[in-house]
Amino acid sequence: MDEGKGNSTARGVATLMASSLSNQLGAASGSLAFPAIGPLGVVAVRQLIGAAVLLPIARPRFRSFTRQQLWPVFLLALVFGIMNLGLYSAIERIGLGLAVTLEFLGPLAIALFAARSKIGAACALAAAAGVVAITQPGPSTDYLGIGMGLVGAVSWASYILLNRTIGRRIPGIQGTAAAMGVSAAAFLPVAVVILLSRQVTPLALLCAVAAGVLATVVPYIADLLALRHVPAGLFGILMSINPVFAAFIGLALGQSLNALQWAGILVIVGANAVVLRLGH
Repeated sequence: MDEGKGNSTARGVATLMASSLSNQLGAASGSLAFPAIGPLGVVAVRQLIGAAVLLPIARPRFRSFTRQQLWPVFLLALVFGIMNLGLYSAIERIGLGLAVTLEFLGPLAIALFAARSKIGAACALAAAAGVVAITQPGPSTDYLGIGMGLVGAVSWASYILLNRTIGRRIPGIQGTAAAMGVSAAAFLPVAVVILLSRQVTPLALLCAVAAGVLATVVPYIADLLALRHVPAGLFGILMSINPVFAAFIGLALGQSLNALQWAGILVIVGANAVVLRLGH
């Protein structure tokens, strides 16, 4: 591997790891606001916070965007909302374990389709097995909840591909900021209705705002930057590190891990190490 290309990939991977950690910290923060404003309220606040931070920084010039630049921006704005609503709605109906497992099918599919070797495909499947071991999903007859989880999976796969396209066509983070602005405009009426109709405590609002920063602003910028240096297939496999961070954050919150979950963590770390060593 060329040294310059190797350094570029390494930076992309490091950025992605930081993104995953921030995302899980944000998810933990957002879940604390569920009793007060529900998943829809958390998603609405997340989108508004994301737009409030990204738009002043990036200052996207909508009028200067060409048609080829605009269509992925509007699609990404749609995916932002569907992806978060799908995941949170699934969590509410079928629980975190099964919801996370179903959503991971999105990046896993990207990794499998992009695998250039049997080893790469095997690593993707091993990472998937590790995710199942960590989350230990149980059976569910809530087909709507399962369907929402699969919607989240399709949205996550779309998010990966669209963010990569936008990163190539629009400089800096203008494209991501523009998509976030469009998404926030759609969620603004929802946020107003929820915040005015419920007794929202300052702590719940603070948790939702923290989720907006940690699970929206930081990951979206980091993922965009990472996808400029990391192939989409490798990105998909590395997304399996999210359940690992979630597991350790759970430990900090007093949630113990069993032997199977620790085994799942080792499998995921091993699969990521192999795929990085072999260059996918």
